Amino acid sequence: MAAFVSEKVTGDMVEASEFQELSGKYEVYGVPKTIVNEIESVEGSVPESQFLQTILQAVGE
Repeated sequence: MAAFVSEKVTGDMVEASEFQELSGKYEVYGVPKTIVNEIESVEGSVPESQFLQTILQAVGE
């Protein structure tokens, strides 16, 4: 949803089982796994407030 709201946000989805090298690089053990600026990550379904906090931490706010 964040990518729909702001042009500064982009989103990509990768099928972990088809791209095992990426899954290993980003230590994907559960899905969904969201990685923000390769700094912060969230694994699994989390409340929107926690997701937003992760984004803010990744951008230094």
